[in-house]
Amino acid sequence: MTLASHRPLKKIIVALLVLTLTLTAHPASGQTGVEAENPQAAVDFGKTIVFTAKLKSPLPIQQATLLFRGVNEQTTRVETLQVAEDGSIHFSYDASQNFFPPFGWVVYWFQVTLSDGKTYASDSYAFQYADNRFPWREISQANVVVHWYAGDDAFGANALDAAGAGMLAMKDFIPLSLSEPIHIYIYSNVQDLNAAMMFGGRNWAGGHAHADLGVALVAVAPGANQFAEMETLIPHELAHIMLYRSLGDKYAKQPAWLVEGVASITELYPNPDYARALEVAAEKRALIPFLDLCAAFPADYGSAFQAYAQSRSFVSYIQDSYGASGLSRLMSAYGDGFDCDLGATKALGVSLRQLDARWRENALGQNQLSAAFRNLLPFVLLLILVLLVPIWGTIDALRFRKKKHAARA
Repeated sequence: MTLASHRPLKKIIVALLVLTLTLTAHPASGQTGVEAENPQAAVDFGKTIVFTAKLKSPLPIQQATLLFRGVNEQTTRVETLQVAEDGSIHFSYDASQNFFPPFGWVVYWFQVTLSDGKTYASDSYAFQYADNRFPWREISQANVVVHWYAGDDAFGANALDAAGAGMLAMKDFIPLSLSEPIHIYIYSNVQDLNAAMMFGGRNWAGGHAHADLGVALVAVAPGANQFAEMETLIPHELAHIMLYRSLGDKYAKQPAWLVEGVASITELYPNPDYARALEVAAEKRALIPFLDLCAAFPADYGSAFQAYAQSRSFVSYIQDSYGASGLSRLMSAYGDGFDCDLGATKALGVSLRQLDARWRENALGQNQLSAAFRNLLPFVLLLILVLLVPIWGTIDALRFRKKKHAARA
């Protein structure tokens, strides 16, 4: 366990990005007509990215553009450049309105049209959109790198230990992959984290994973509770990264309740309030059907917290009932494109609705017949009232006839 700068690693990453994307990124007619001298991208995180370079070409430049995109983005941003007489360019990009994921890599290149009417593209370059608002420190082991800016050396070591313990906890049901680096960035408070993520008001979120980038962001304050918080948040976000590396493109097809439930059961210190939230929701008959938690979780804190509590309990129930292989079959079925209800049928032989009902009865002790009766009770009472009027009228008519018959006798 050593403190490390990882400058060689960053150089390798940049080289690989450039090598990969130079061949596919730009459709220009050639790459010998323009050269970018001393290209730079200066990041002022959350505010601006300033691109500078000096473009050299054998003929006068008629038009110049800057093209750039995140390494996993499908859309390329295109900006028109003003070229000075000496070929220098200076362009400031508004990063406050056009957001890149924090610590993601961005690839950029220049394209020019010369006086001969032909279009040429420069080589590609890459930079990391790092949150440089803080003086990050780092510690690493086995391709896991922990970054933090508040706390002492023990704080970083504890975070690395939490990452290792989390991976040991998940190894039996999530394939582990450390062939590519994993970077864990620890903010000292939720406000700093949300400013980086631009969550837009979800100030309750304590962590987030850019699984495709191998980046986990968590908020942990140095102090007496730091290790317990680390062993909750870090394994959860690592699970998202490992699931993505295991499933690839199939990760996006998984139900929200499944990926969040799997990530939650890897937490070494689960939130103690989950049990109470489930108890209250069950008592009030206010559990959220899992069919409603397939696409996404609710945005408000209370409903989202209940969704996390339910998903952890539900996935634990599935694991206990069907084993780790049952979870694998579920992820495989959803990855193959089965919808949320039928995916469970394909993998486990019961629909999601049936699985939901079994979980409520077996894990929460909720009597489904009693619940059904409670739900139907208002309709039963209404039916009785509707039928009571004609029945009472019939009885009254029979009494009248009986009296009339007695009077004649």
